Amino acid sequence: MMIVMENVEKIYRMGEVDVAALKSISMQIDKGEFVSIMGPSGSGKSTLMNIIGCLDVPTAGRYELDNIPVEGLSDDQLAEIRNKKIGFVFQTFNLLARDDALHNVELPMVYNDVSEKERLDKAQRMLDIVGLGQRARHRPNEMSGGERQRVAIARSLVNNPSIILADEPTGNLDSRTGVEIMNILQKLNSDGITIVLVTHDKDIASYSHRIIHIKDGMVEGEEKI
Repeated sequence: MMIVMENVEKIYRMGEVDVAALKSISMQIDKGEFVSIMGPSGSGKSTLMNIIGCLDVPTAGRYELDNIPVEGLSDDQLAEIRNKKIGFVFQTFNLLARDDALHNVELPMVYNDVSEKERLDKAQRMLDIVGLGQRARHRPNEMSGGERQRVAIARSLVNNPSIILADEPTGNLDSRTGVEIMNILQKLNSDGITIVLVTHDKDIASYSHRIIHIKDGMVEGEEKI
């Protein structure tokens, strides 16, 4: 199993009040699976994604990522797992405006003590994979939204992640470009990478193998595609 959650809860303290963002979440996601998480605003999708991505830890419950118990890890240990096992793709791309595509893609390797030549060579290969090899020296403001998201996907791949977490990856794109991005994610999944996608769009979720529905901080149900 890539992801195992048992009775995961997340409670935030808001002044004098405790707010439960997640309530007894239990789920499993296999290695190599492509799963979408759907739910209305305020349902807990983002909180769940943050915990899956080791950006946050549960208040209670058990979470294993690739057989590693996550809930008791330190901030440094969480950062190490994020860097080695997880690739992130966000709705807003999160690219550095002053850097070209090549340097945006190489950035995660800077923290892994990889030589500059090796970083640039691998960044170029990842851009080739997403069809942007010829745009390596262009900055984000010289690219379309779809091209920027391809750069973000290339960046997510450079550390050979076991899992890609995609948070509304087509949210800022037109429908045709969204289809192109989903085709890339499907291809990466067919190559063995586990993909977990958060979306509110049923058409986008239909690219996955399974949809987990979240409501009021709980798993409401799931369906296979």
